[in-house]
Amino acid sequence: MNRPNIWSEQEEILFEDNHLLILNKPAGILVQGDNTGDEPLSVKAAEYLRFKYKKPGAAFVGVVHRLDRPVSGVVAMAKTSKALSRLNEMFRDNKVTKTYWALVGKCPEPVSGHLTHWLVKDPIRNTTKAYTERHGQGLKADLDYQVLGAAGNRFLIQVNPITGRPHQIRVQLATGLGTPIVGDVKYGFLSPLPDVSIALHARQLEFEHPVTKEAMCFRAPVPDMPHWEAAKAFYTV
Repeated sequence: MNRPNIWSEQEEILFEDNHLLILNKPAGILVQGDNTGDEPLSVKAAEYLRFKYKKPGAAFVGVVHRLDRPVSGVVAMAKTSKALSRLNEMFRDNKVTKTYWALVGKCPEPVSGHLTHWLVKDPIRNTTKAYTERHGQGLKADLDYQVLGAAGNRFLIQVNPITGRPHQIRVQLATGLGTPIVGDVKYGFLSPLPDVSIALHARQLEFEHPVTKEAMCFRAPVPDMPHWEAAKAFYTV
């Protein structure tokens, strides 16, 4: 069996046991397949497991949650149906603590707070619109945020989404604070980044292990890209 060319295990695999596979997703890779036909992270993960454990057929990989294609950071996948079912329930019941880092072009006012919007997705344009008042078709979206500090000529914001809606952090920062994420031209930033990513990183996931019940915390280093260099002063791992 030939070793698949998937990723650098040392850099991208944050944790693995019998039930979980926790990955640091690079920006630009889909988590799950779409109509582009590009190979998603879920398929890469299945190939990795098939090779590692010398499985004659396909390996089971359950997608628990997704990150947008231009976003990097922690992604949890399930290696067993039991773990998948229980993780899905935890995400649905908001029993997972999610922490993101975002770089923006100006300091938000106020520098910390809570945002609530009702989000309506346009599936044709693949965009989401945020309303400050209850909207008939909208899904309620909540997040907490705080500015960690200046990162060069950018500002680093820590975001803790309470709900998990499509494009939630991107549209809420742009609409609610007037601070679109660096590189996110879809939501108002003036220019793209050279690698067409956006400066949004899923920094940390915390939840109870779905089988052992142990408290788990997974943290992903920010990408080794020039626009993240100044932000590295804010972390040690």
